Amino acid sequence: MTSVADVRTEKFVEMSHGKTRYWEAGSGYPTILIHGAGWTSGCETWTRNIGPLSEKLHVYAIDCLNWGLGDVFNQEMSFAYLVDHVREFMDVLGIEKANIIGHSMGGWIVTLFAYESPARVNKVVNVAGGGTAKRPLQNMVEFKVPSAETITDQISHRFPEGTVDVAELAASFIKKTENPEQGEAFGNVMRHMTNPMTRARYNTLRRMPFIKAPTLVLWGQDDETNNVSMGEETAAAIPGAKLVVFEKTGHMLPQQQAERFNEEVLAFLAD
Repeated sequence: MTSVADVRTEKFVEMSHGKTRYWEAGSGYPTILIHGAGWTSGCETWTRNIGPLSEKLHVYAIDCLNWGLGDVFNQEMSFAYLVDHVREFMDVLGIEKANIIGHSMGGWIVTLFAYESPARVNKVVNVAGGGTAKRPLQNMVEFKVPSAETITDQISHRFPEGTVDVAELAASFIKKTENPEQGEAFGNVMRHMTNPMTRARYNTLRRMPFIKAPTLVLWGQDDETNNVSMGEETAAAIPGAKLVVFEKTGHMLPQQQAERFNEEVLAFLAD
């Protein structure tokens, strides 16, 4: 069983909106991990990955703006803020250039980031990334702050049985439910991401042909959130991108297929 406390240090960094939480581990080339959407996403997304990746890389798993236990930005949201939050994180920590790995929403963010700031990106790993589809996800449209029982249940089903301490991972997400401002700020993000204008304005397809960074695209064959056809489309649109499809795997491949995921990522980033 993985205990996240064994392999990383939890830190907070002061940024323009307030504090952002991140996990740090290892040494080597700077590599930033960006999680997906959902109340139970954050640094914890990478519990089964940060240890193995940190054996060869200097890994930073970051909570996106209005996720995690840091300060919230409880105002009208924009995808531009989510992308610039990563850029500011690098600025504040003195990271000039980094590998960036993004899962789901994180894949959306890293695509926009690589398009806007190519000089700041070394290599990209897009894991079941969003941004190409114009349709919103219904669970985002109908967002409500989940109960402690729902949070625990979601995490227990996300990771293979016996691989993580479910109570440990659930604790920070349950703690967030105690602060109404966390729910309000998170709801602002969900409303922005499901707005049809947002989906059109920040769609990644027109940006992908201009991405210069070497890109690895990882996708689950049985992904019911972002269909594997989106992965094929993504890899075809980004010059030189390599697509690897994991058979019998859904949307949460960093958790479901951690060993293979870690191997593929390390082979690509160390090449």
